[in-house]
Amino acid sequence: MRTALTSLSLLRPKTLPEALRMLRDEGPLVPIAGCTDVFVSLNFGTLPQKRFLDLLGLPLGRIAARGKGLSIGALATYTELIRSPLVRKRLPMLVAASREVGGAQIQNRGTIGGNVANASPAGDALPVLAAADATVVLASADAERRVAFGAFYTGYRATVMRPDELIVALEVPPQRGRQFFRKVGTRAAQAISKVVMAAVRDDVPRVALGSVAPTVIRLPRTEAALASGAAIADAQRTLATEIAPIDDLRSTAEYRRRVCENLLARFWKETA
Repeated sequence: MRTALTSLSLLRPKTLPEALRMLRDEGPLVPIAGCTDVFVSLNFGTLPQKRFLDLLGLPLGRIAARGKGLSIGALATYTELIRSPLVRKRLPMLVAASREVGGAQIQNRGTIGGNVANASPAGDALPVLAAADATVVLASADAERRVAFGAFYTGYRATVMRPDELIVALEVPPQRGRQFFRKVGTRAAQAISKVVMAAVRDDVPRVALGSVAPTVIRLPRTEAALASGAAIADAQRTLATEIAPIDDLRSTAEYRRRVCENLLARFWKETA
C-alpha cells in the first residue's frame, strides 16, 4: 500500500561534518530533529519537500556557560531548557517560554533550533532570544558564522540562512536586570500565541514581541521612551505605532494592539 510517506527519502548522518557535507553536496535537503512542525505539514500534505536530513543523533544539544552568558545547542529540547540549572539562573524567561510550548510531548521532542529555523512570528521562544540580544551560530561544510538574532529574519518565515547551513547553537550574552515573559493564547496551554512578549529591564530596557508582525520584532522607540523616564501611557502610545498586527482566525488586530499595551504596563510594574 502506498502512503503519503512512500515518496520521501531520509539521510541519516553520523557526525556534524557529514551532515554539512550532505547539505552541500546532496541538497536540497530539509533538516529535521524533533519534527513537531514537519510532521504536521506532512500529515496535511502541505509540505512540498521530499528529501530530509535527520539531525536527531548529532551532539548539538549541549547547554553550557559562555562566560557569564550561555551557549545553547540547537538540538536542546524545551524539557532540557526547563530543567537546566544554568538556564533557570541566567535566562529564566526562556524557561517560562519553554513551559508554554505545546504539552509535555512537544516539549520533550521540540528543539530550540527548530523553533528558530521554523521562523514563525508566533514562535514562543523567539521574543526571548530577541530581547536577550542572542546570536545565531550557523555552520556549513566550509565555515562557521554568527548572525545577530535581530538580523536573522528577513520576512515572514524567511531567514538569512543558506541552504547549505545549519543552526548549530544560540549564544546569549550576560543578562542584567529583571526578565519578563508572557504569552496570551486561546487556552492556558497547547495554543498558538495571539501575542507573546519577552522583555528585560536594564538601563535601556529591551522589549520584543511575537504575533504582531511578519517576524518577531524589537521595539526600539518604545525602549527609548521607557529608558528616558516617559510615563507608561506615553510608552504604550509609542508601542502602538511600532507594531503591525493583523486580523486572523486567532484574533483581531485591535485586540492584539490592546493586549501589547497592557503587557507593557505589566512588565514595567512587575519589574519595578
